[in-house]
Amino acid sequence: MLTRRHIRVKVMQCIYALTQSKDDSLEKQEKFLKVSIENMYTLYLLNLSLLIEVQQMAAKQVKLSSKKYLASVTDAYPNKEKFVQNRVLSQMVDNTRLKNEFDSRKLKNWYLNDEYVKLIYKEIVESDIYAEYMGTALGTYEQDKQFVLQIFKEIIAPNEKIYEYLEDDKLTWVDDIPIVNTFILKQLKKVKEDQNDGFFLPRLLKDDADMDFAKKLLTKTLLNNAKLEKEIEGKTPNWDKDRIADIDSILLKMAICEVLNFPSIPEKVTMNEFLEIAKEYSTPKSSIFINGILDKLLKEYKADGKLNKTGRGLL
Repeated sequence: MLTRRHIRVKVMQCIYALTQSKDDSLEKQEKFLKVSIENMYTLYLLNLSLLIEVQQMAAKQVKLSSKKYLASVTDAYPNKEKFVQNRVLSQMVDNTRLKNEFDSRKLKNWYLNDEYVKLIYKEIVESDIYAEYMGTALGTYEQDKQFVLQIFKEIIAPNEKIYEYLEDDKLTWVDDIPIVNTFILKQLKKVKEDQNDGFFLPRLLKDDADMDFAKKLLTKTLLNNAKLEKEIEGKTPNWDKDRIADIDSILLKMAICEVLNFPSIPEKVTMNEFLEIAKEYSTPKSSIFINGILDKLLKEYKADGKLNKTGRGLL
């Protein structure tokens, strides 16, 4: 689920939080990093559970509309239970392993804040996506899947109220929301009718090596802070270190640390990864500035024999 780039961003966020709080507790930052990474999985499950809650609200509305004195928006359609019977949503609703995961993590956010479920349900039934989908009595599994993809992509993911709620719940989710939503869309595109129960419970990290990478990058960057600052100062003689943006300084230190301490990662991979992160998280000119510094340092390290790269690199 998480790539090495996402992990690098998490490490960057931890170091930035430390510089802002002036808290030099390494143990606390390691814990913050681990929790921050693990919370991304909670966010993923929370967004899946919102789809389930919306389906269950639709089921309640259909049941209520069966009473003759209560009209429903679904009455105008040839099969008013089509949304409820959507096969992709049913795969989630009937997934025992998924339900157990929700229960073990005590994920009752939408049950306790059902106004958000009502908001999303209302937007869905008032949309052209819904009208087109409900216009036919029957459909294929692929049509069911496309419908769920559309409502997630065009109604749920961009909803400002949901975004604000998640941001208020956990501040670290601000940067995680687009990553998690993109992953959910990829999962929905790949889901099949005969999918096993474990499909909706992917691994957060590819393997234990990813968490080891995160911890090592964090600790080595923090413990060698003074040394890394000198490396940067040596290549920026005309710059006062206070003029270098905080994020740029952190990214440079992390990149230098990675180049010198992770022999299996090619220097080109390191440079490209941090330049892309800089484009997204720092100033418009940051990637040019960082590229210039790293290029000088890499040439120097090669000349001095400091780079001992081995094997194929990992993203």
